[in-house]
Amino acid sequence: MMGEMKTMRDEKDSLGTVAVPKYAYYGAQTVRAQENFLISGITSHDEYIQSIVVIKKAAARVNHTLGFLPLKFSQAIETVCDEIRDGKFSDQFIVDVYQAGAGTSIHMNVNEVIANRANELLDSPKGSYSPLHPNDHINMAQSTNDVIPTAIRIAVLTILPKLFRILILLEKEFIRKERDFHSILKPGRTHLQDAVPILLGQEFSAYGVAIQKDRKRINKSSEKLLAIGIGGTAVGTGINSHPRFHRLMVTELQTLTKLPLRSNKNLFESMQNAADFLELSSSLRILAQTCIRIGNDLRLLSSGPKAGLSEIRLPEVQPGSSIMPGKVNPSIIEMLTMVCFQVIGMDLSILLASQAGQLELNVMYPLIAYNLLEQIRLLTSALTSFQENCLKGITANPRVCAAALSSSHSLATLLTPLFGFDKTAKIVKDSYVKNIPLERILVEEKYMEKVQINKIFHPLRITKPNRSSMKEKIYPKK
Repeated sequence: MMGEMKTMRDEKDSLGTVAVPKYAYYGAQTVRAQENFLISGITSHDEYIQSIVVIKKAAARVNHTLGFLPLKFSQAIETVCDEIRDGKFSDQFIVDVYQAGAGTSIHMNVNEVIANRANELLDSPKGSYSPLHPNDHINMAQSTNDVIPTAIRIAVLTILPKLFRILILLEKEFIRKERDFHSILKPGRTHLQDAVPILLGQEFSAYGVAIQKDRKRINKSSEKLLAIGIGGTAVGTGINSHPRFHRLMVTELQTLTKLPLRSNKNLFESMQNAADFLELSSSLRILAQTCIRIGNDLRLLSSGPKAGLSEIRLPEVQPGSSIMPGKVNPSIIEMLTMVCFQVIGMDLSILLASQAGQLELNVMYPLIAYNLLEQIRLLTSALTSFQENCLKGITANPRVCAAALSSSHSLATLLTPLFGFDKTAKIVKDSYVKNIPLERILVEEKYMEKVQINKIFHPLRITKPNRSSMKEKIYPKK
């Protein structure tokens, strides 16, 4: 018992005395949060902590500029913020992501760490909160209610470029595949049934454009996060802050983050409304469903390799079965699909959290912060693996594509301008019943001559608009 007492220090807050580990830079409120919220064992993303810290650094500078914080105090706070941004004290941010509403727990965790370390630099012991106090000085002219929404915005804008980079790489790789597969004819498929021919490169071109559209959609929605409401303090009125505090904070944060941040001109809206986060999440959800759809296509096209479509080959990355020797599965795409399911689920959580705001505050920001950052992190990591371990190594199987096309009756669609829909349907039915290829039955039944067939079914005609004027029409013999 005596040994345990030596390793602890007593701190007091408004609720009483709390035992805090002597080594800890966090304090009483963090310990209470740790005890109350033993939920998931997951702590906040580093980028989120870093964003709260950069707000604290900016506030120390601004409050010194405005005459509220002596230089040696603001310098001590800035030094600690720089230390944290350099990776120190990362083990001191211990609050579970599922915590008290609005983010007060993690906010005070950061305030306490900065206060205790800054006091240490000023030759005062941890837990003394003198000369610097976590609320009075570190949190001067701030509130959880304006700090946390601002920190979410900065954190998201900080990590989004990584996602944009991998999306650009995916676009380029799909364009490369379009070029590589530009001459490979194969059956198109609608309703999972044979349809008119398409080039394998044309299929892949659509995937690249879809990813490009999703990237632009995400970028457009992220631009709204540049408008920040720091300085609104508790409800948006800016109480306990200087009239110039908000404007100076926007300018200082522009400098520190190198982001083109701007004022949210209505500070009340900035803490009430989480719609900007929801809009970005929704664009990430759309990207996730695009990836699921493309992944499903690639799995179908590579299915087999003997009893499926097998029109493309995926890179082999690991054995696919614990019981079937030689079996290889589309493992990377399966992983990507599971990640996308998770991202879609997180979007639903953000939707529910966004609508749960009441009056002057949305208290569900901790959930929004974790899910939004995790969506971006998961998509970035999963798509990087997909690009490197799957997409780059996809190859075509031209022989299978050609064989599938030759056995399909979808080419009969090209005959409808000549014979009409009903007569063409009869030709197709005869071909099925007699088990004779379409081109052969056209000749044997004297519908057309071989030279006419070759002209109509020429590869250059069957994957693009092919109707000419009536004067150029090829009239069948029959």
